[in-house]
Amino acid sequence: MTSSLKAKYHILAILTVAVWGTTFISTKILINNGLSPQEIFLLRFIIAYIGIWFISPRKIFSDSIKDELTMFAAGLTGGTLYFLTENTALKFTQTTNVAFIICATPLLTTGLSLLTDRNNKVSHNWLLGSIAALIGVAILIFNGSVILKLSPIGDFLTLAAALSWAFYSLIINKLSKKYRSIFITRKIFFYGTLGILPTFIIHPFSFPLEGFLRPEVFINLLFLSLLASLVCFVVWNMVLMHLGTIMSSNYLYLNPLFTTLAAFVVLNETLTIYAFIGVLLVMLGVFLSTRYK
Repeated sequence: MTSSLKAKYHILAILTVAVWGTTFISTKILINNGLSPQEIFLLRFIIAYIGIWFISPRKIFSDSIKDELTMFAAGLTGGTLYFLTENTALKFTQTTNVAFIICATPLLTTGLSLLTDRNNKVSHNWLLGSIAALIGVAILIFNGSVILKLSPIGDFLTLAAALSWAFYSLIINKLSKKYRSIFITRKIFFYGTLGILPTFIIHPFSFPLEGFLRPEVFINLLFLSLLASLVCFVVWNMVLMHLGTIMSSNYLYLNPLFTTLAAFVVLNETLTIYAFIGVLLVMLGVFLSTRYK
């Protein structure tokens, strides 16, 4: 891969994480309007699944039953399990706990990559960068007030979400060698939607239809569905294929950075000196860790 082409995927990785960093605000707006987390996920993936058919190849099934089961695993880990465990964790533990623990995803992804592929190597730069990025993330999230209360159930669920995304990254890396990113993403939306349906047996869909007429509801739903899901999942799967799981996952450290900036712009939240320090450390950490080879 030429350096200019590789640079393009680095930029795409940053842009994707930038969009994902703002999804918390859209999700919060939808929850405040009466939608439950599982309702948001279901609608988000259904709309994205319908939309992707306009650009996806008409191929229905994978080349083998084994590959189809692998697609199912991708939809389950990167869709259903990730969002379900992360959102459920918020009921049992603090938001700061969830935000911080979920940033262990790059470390877990790297660990799994090293275990499953001996050709993968990491350097001192990667280690130093990861430490700097984690410290920066902690400063951004806790904002100078370190209140980390342990909650075994919530913290375990958050760790399960991070581990789920780590497995998803490895699965996509395997699938991308045989299938186009758009086809893989369409399968993820389908199986992710299928996986969330059993939760509605316990908590039936209750959001009123007239609620969708509110601009803040349908605008944020479209943002989460078409941009944050359809476009970003396709792009991220391409990034994983071209940059590899380790390098791509390190960009996830930028997530809290973009969340902080979005909260400043959209919600008029104050940027403190801790936020500036955190931003600088995260940027330094990502720069070092993405130069791991």
